[in-house]
Amino acid sequence: MTVFRVGAAGIAVMLSAAPAAADRISNPIALFSGLDKITGVTTSFEAKIGEEHAFGGLIVKPFVCYTRPVTEEPKTTSFVEVDETEPSGKRKRVFSGWMFAESPGLNAVEHPTFDVWLTGCRDPNAPPPPVEEPPKPPEEDQNGEDDGAAPED
Repeated sequence: MTVFRVGAAGIAVMLSAAPAAADRISNPIALFSGLDKITGVTTSFEAKIGEEHAFGGLIVKPFVCYTRPVTEEPKTTSFVEVDETEPSGKRKRVFSGWMFAESPGLNAVEHPTFDVWLTGCRDPNAPPPPVEEPPKPPEEDQNGEDDGAAPED
């Protein structure tokens, strides 16, 4: 938006306001999918923010999970660390970074045995989104014909 203001000397000054950025929404649960490449089975799972979730030999820990309001373009992101549990019991970091639900191949965990990617975020305490109901068809009589009422203009 551009605004013009006249200064004390009678000179018009152009002011420009930056567009407002959509507020991001912080969610308490990150949603993931994981692929076990040995069995070919894909599994969906949740991990609470700040807590670890085991998937196969991996430990997935999200630190944040952000979404945007439903009125904005979708952008779901999560900062995640993924460790691999070695046979000796030690952990080895295999991923640390941002995952993007709208671009799962961009920053997914690609491991020799397992793949993990972000699919969304969830807040169980958030109100459900509004549901629009389709309009009801005109009523018909028992013979399957309409009631003969003239349509309104």
